[in-house]
Amino acid sequence: MGSVIGDLLPLAVGVAISPIPIMAAILMILSKNAGGAATGFAVGWVAGIVLVATAITLIAGSLDDPGDSEPSAASSWIKIALGVALVVLAVRQWRARSDTAVPGWMEAIDTLTPGKATGLGALLSVVNPKNLLLGISAGLAIGSAGLGAGEAAAAIVVFTLLASIPVLAVVIGYRVAADRLRPSLNSLREWLHANNHAVMAIVLAVMGAVVVGKGIGGL
Repeated sequence: MGSVIGDLLPLAVGVAISPIPIMAAILMILSKNAGGAATGFAVGWVAGIVLVATAITLIAGSLDDPGDSEPSAASSWIKIALGVALVVLAVRQWRARSDTAVPGWMEAIDTLTPGKATGLGALLSVVNPKNLLLGISAGLAIGSAGLGAGEAAAAIVVFTLLASIPVLAVVIGYRVAADRLRPSLNSLREWLHANNHAVMAIVLAVMGAVVVGKGIGGL
């Protein structure tokens, strides 16, 4: 179990420091529907991470021989492919680092209802290529480790909590100390917007190397 958590830690950090969901959470907090929209977004974000990690864990478990303590060759090659895909995304993000245009959906955040914010949170955690690849990598790490159902569920919970810390911290922190956090959140939002692509390029490159290494180690 401990080794699995160790494998999940860098993947969870990769999801957690995603600039886009943090920016979205901040914008919702500063919007007209601050409380409801931000809470809905956090719920959708967590639910999306759980969905991907759980689904891939179940699929990965079916790829491995229950009597084998080592991951199958199929799981290892899938990890290598995922790692390469993350590195490719890192290159694309680095090339786009000078692009500071605001996505259209961010401009519409001020009008989001709690229900739509929940959907957006789930969408960003599931459909976003980087988060999807990291979630799949986490599911493979859990599902191919030969854990029991309880341990696998606990690993998914740990991964989800670690991956959700920044979004949850922004939402919960604002509810506790809204007036004191508003200036800091504005500054953080501006910095993330200016450095989004560069931050993501570094994160993706590191995560890609980690996942490829795990895949090669399992062959």
